[in-house]
Amino acid sequence: MNTSSTHLTLLVLLLAIIALFCTLVAAAAGLLARIDGATYPSALLRAAVAFAGSATLSLALLTFILATL
Repeated sequence: MNTSSTHLTLLVLLLAIIALFCTLVAAAAGLLARIDGATYPSALLRAAVAFAGSATLSLALLTFILATL
């Protein structure tokens, strides 16, 4: 596998953007659950599920994109 430092830097940048996106999705899900009347543990659990789901989907999409390049 021939990878340059530019490719690795781009990959790290994309992973950081994915982490930020997933954190924002989780925060929004937790906030919306709390506004809806859920308890704090329930809202935190919904936020964690939203983070895990969006991370899984984002990483699968990133893997697909990298495989096609």
